[in-house]
Amino acid sequence: MESRAGSGREKRAVRVAAQERLAAGIYSMWIEAGDMARAAGPGQFVSLYTKDSSRLLPRPISICETDKDKGMLRIVYRVVGFGTEEFSRYKEGDQVTVFGPLGNGFPLEGGNGKKALLVGGGIGIPPMLQLAKDLRCEKQMVLGYRDELFLNEEFAEYGDVYTATEDGSAGTKGNVLDLIKQQGLKGDVIYACGPTPMLRAVKAFAMEHAMECWLSLEERMACGVGACLGCVCRSRETDSHSHVKNKRICKDGPVFAAEEVEL
Repeated sequence: MESRAGSGREKRAVRVAAQERLAAGIYSMWIEAGDMARAAGPGQFVSLYTKDSSRLLPRPISICETDKDKGMLRIVYRVVGFGTEEFSRYKEGDQVTVFGPLGNGFPLEGGNGKKALLVGGGIGIPPMLQLAKDLRCEKQMVLGYRDELFLNEEFAEYGDVYTATEDGSAGTKGNVLDLIKQQGLKGDVIYACGPTPMLRAVKAFAMEHAMECWLSLEERMACGVGACLGCVCRSRETDSHSHVKNKRICKDGPVFAAEEVEL
C-alpha cells in the first residue's frame, strides 16, 4: 500500500529558484529543496520561516508540485499577513528556511484506475496540481474561483478542466457544486481542498452518491507543527494525543477520509 506521507523530513535553508505573481495577491515560488522535494507527496505541505527572529512559528503552505529529478519544489500561496508578504518579496537567489515535507497527503492507490473528481476552491487549488500529475486514471478537475483565474491552464495537461467563478466572469457562475450538478459530473472517487463550506458540500455530495471521498483541511492550519492546537477539528474516533474526539489537522492530516471528520 502506498504511503500517504513522504520520508526525509528536514529543516534547512534553501535557495529560491524563481518567483512570479499569478493573480492579485497570489504568488508562485520554486525552491531548490533537494531530497525534501523527492520525498514529498501530493497533499503534503512545508513550513516556511520568516527572517524576523521575533516570529517563532513558521507559515505552513501546501505543496503545489514537485520536480523530483531536479529536486525542486513549488508552492503557490496567497498573501494574507506579515509572513507571506515577506515571502512575496523574495527573488531568485534569496534563501528561505523550510521544514518538511509535513503531514499526510492524498492516498494514490484509491484512485488509480478509477474515474476521479478533483475539486479545488481558491487557494485550495494549488495542492491539487501534483495530485493531478500523480493519479493514473481518468480525471475531471473542478476549480472554483472568486473572480481571477490562476493555474487552470496548467491542469489541462492532465484531464478535463471545469471552472466556476462567483461573479460569473469565467466558466459557470456559482460554486463548484453548482458546476458539478450543472455539468452532470460523476466519478468513483472525489478529492477536494478548499474552504470549509465547500468541503462540507463536497462531503454531502459524495455521501449522497456513495463516492469514496478524501478532504484536505489545510485551510485551517496555523503553526503547522502541532504546537498551537489552532487547527483541531472534530473527529469520529478518539485521538490518542488528546483523548477526545479531535484531530490535529497538521499532524493527523491535512488529508482525511471524509467519514473521519466533522465539518
